[in-house]
Amino acid sequence: MDFAVAFDAAREALPYMLGGVIWTVGLIVGAMLLGLFLGVPLAVMQVYGPWPARKLVNTHVWLFRGIPILVQMYIFYFGLLSWLSQVPLLENLGLDSPFVAAVLVLGLTSSAYQSQIFRGAIQSLPAGQLKAARALGMSDAQAIRSIILPQALRLSIPGWSNEYSILLKDSALAFSIGVVEIMARMRSVASATHEPVSMTFLAGIIFFVLTWVGVKALNMLENKVRIAGYTRQGAV
Repeated sequence: MDFAVAFDAAREALPYMLGGVIWTVGLIVGAMLLGLFLGVPLAVMQVYGPWPARKLVNTHVWLFRGIPILVQMYIFYFGLLSWLSQVPLLENLGLDSPFVAAVLVLGLTSSAYQSQIFRGAIQSLPAGQLKAARALGMSDAQAIRSIILPQALRLSIPGWSNEYSILLKDSALAFSIGVVEIMARMRSVASATHEPVSMTFLAGIIFFVLTWVGVKALNMLENKVRIAGYTRQGAV
């Protein structure tokens, strides 16, 4: 392997590879937001919901945690979304887009994991808070929305850091259905230059930087919203 040639090839390919960052960041942001908006109500139902709701949430969690991301992407892109895009009322929504399929798969999978992050945060709070809210005349929905969730979301931020890192790595599988993100561009350049090692190393560096930036931002958010003197129940 000629290191000078490999370095020059990587340097020339860097701008093109960085173009895939926009797609990768779009995947992560979309998936994290979808996971958040679905994960919070799923966690609330799992903790406070009736038995049928808890069973339904458990099924969702086990389903999306138990099936590999790549299998889900094939099912959604080549199967479910391809079929839905042929329905007259849905044919103009762009459901057959590889990007949409990847965001849905990553977001639904993330919702399963995020629901467990939120569930753990909710259950770590003192049970007396809900009883105290009821004593003050608040409904359970008001107490959960105004008292429980604001605390649980703060406590969930460290778990988000881990979920962000996992989603970022899982997003590399989106190239398999045609999303032109970092890995898709890496494979294209590696095929053209016959320098797969240097291109893979370059892609690894880009993913590492994205991971560091995202985790650092979430750590800053955690410090910003932290309440002085407040800890989880039982924490030292």
